[in-house]
Amino acid sequence: MSEQKSRPPQDRPWESGWAPDTTRAPGTRRLWLAGTLALATITACVTAITVMDQESGEQDNRAAEPTTLSSSAPGGLISFATPSEGGAEKAGAYRAEPSPTPSTSASSASPSPKPGKKAPKPPKTSPTPSKQPKPPSTHGISIRSVNFSDRYWRVRDGYVRLDQIGSGPEQREDATFQRVAGLSDSSCYSFTTADGRYLRHRSFVLVANTNDGSSLFRQDATFCPRVWSRSGTLTLESVNYPGRFLRHRNFQLRLDPFENSHQFYADASFQIVSGLD
Repeated sequence: MSEQKSRPPQDRPWESGWAPDTTRAPGTRRLWLAGTLALATITACVTAITVMDQESGEQDNRAAEPTTLSSSAPGGLISFATPSEGGAEKAGAYRAEPSPTPSTSASSASPSPKPGKKAPKPPKTSPTPSKQPKPPSTHGISIRSVNFSDRYWRVRDGYVRLDQIGSGPEQREDATFQRVAGLSDSSCYSFTTADGRYLRHRSFVLVANTNDGSSLFRQDATFCPRVWSRSGTLTLESVNYPGRFLRHRNFQLRLDPFENSHQFYADASFQIVSGLD
């Protein structure tokens, strides 16, 4: 009893030099008990889940076992009879409905071609036409300048120039064209060369190109005749560039805007004559 009385209060250890025992933290025993209880709970849950999985697996295996299902039984009834060697034939004898397998009579209902007649062959298609349609067989023409009566339109290196034509067959053929109905306007003109190319303007310069079938090409290769005061002459106006006419400048055929001048009238006037070839 004397020891208990001499023990100072624990909340004032500094008065007598006494210090509390710190070798063990307070509440350690409760923490251990709580941890043990938690581990026991987790172990029980894992055990219960394992048992449930095993039971469900056994049920799935039982459900997966094959059973004999009668194809003719209405409502999907299951037959529990053990199949035997002759079971299929006996079961078939007591079917209330016919087998779902189609009979030969049903298959014969579909029409079948007779062996004596062959299917008609598709008509033979004509060979694919070339992109460049052949011009109609008409007499060739040549186009002569008015103010340079000794010069004619001639295709040279792909461009149409105003050249003097010699006696050589190649030069005369290059200066001979076919005048056909305009590709873009049938009331106007288009001109083709001996090898089937068309005269068209490109960057306002007259050239000879193969028809690519485009709408732009058809317009570039169509020129409408315009008759001026001088008889026997004409000038050619572009379809897609109204107000621009074919004229020669430095003996190069171009598409230039109209000018009300004597020089323009002379350079843009031409005469159509018989072909030189």
